[in-house]
Amino acid sequence: MPAFIRIAWKVVFDAVWHFSEDDGWAMASHVALSTLLAIFPFLIFGTALGSFLGADQFATTAVHFIFDTWPESIAKPISDEVVRVLTIPRGGLLTVSVLAAAYFASNGVEALRVSLNRAYRVAESRPWYKTRVASLAFVLAAVLVLAIVSLLLVAVPLAIRYFGTYLPWFNTLLTMIDSWSLAGVFVMLTTGLIVSHLWLPDGHRKIMDVLPGVILTLIAWSIGAYVFASYLATFANYVSTYAGLASIMIALVFLYIVGVIFILGAEINAAILKYKVKRMVMRSFRGAKDDEIKAADGPGEAGTSEKKSL
Repeated sequence: MPAFIRIAWKVVFDAVWHFSEDDGWAMASHVALSTLLAIFPFLIFGTALGSFLGADQFATTAVHFIFDTWPESIAKPISDEVVRVLTIPRGGLLTVSVLAAAYFASNGVEALRVSLNRAYRVAESRPWYKTRVASLAFVLAAVLVLAIVSLLLVAVPLAIRYFGTYLPWFNTLLTMIDSWSLAGVFVMLTTGLIVSHLWLPDGHRKIMDVLPGVILTLIAWSIGAYVFASYLATFANYVSTYAGLASIMIALVFLYIVGVIFILGAEINAAILKYKVKRMVMRSFRGAKDDEIKAADGPGEAGTSEKKSL
């Protein structure tokens, strides 16, 4: 068996074994439920803050960035309900309900942090209030990023159309920007995964330490979304089983699959790091052992040469 395949098998086996032994299936359920519970509060808080900052298109931008990566059969019922919720007028930014929405949105980040700590096999050493503040900071940062993107998506096309009357080649640029929307979602998703793996769990990691799991997560998410959408279109009939709760159940099952893949990506990173450390220890051990053998053989060889000279 080639060395690369043997190493890959050891890494995957270690990751899957630790995932099963450390309640990975239950943690994926926790991530799925917490994510679903966090989506509406996050969008409510983001819409209020976006309106306060002048980003009136925040809701539309956020819905596209969140749900465009989901299969349409799963995303459409949820996104329709989200739009209905976000069209309800609210009194202002600093209200109890909006602040509570920010807190509940941070619960989704907390679920990701706990699952990543388990996957990377580290114990949380930070106080609970620091981790909660960090989770709220993640929510606020995500809202600000989406608010800036929504402002740009409104301002940039208007500017290009204005200048397009004088410079026709600007219209080509506008077409290119419109066609890059899915690429923008992919870039933001990749960035979010890297930031989550680097800063959410305890400890310190480099980008190259988390990149393998992030890449595998993106690939597995794409395959999993396609397979699950095909399954829904071909075999599943959730409506007859769950009636009015069908869209929620479908979303939960989909988010559960997403959660399993997300945690396994971190498990792969942890297994690779474990294998690297093991190899470093083995190399240092072998190096020390070789030095001891050389040190032990040195005087003996010298004595032998002296005997030969006599």
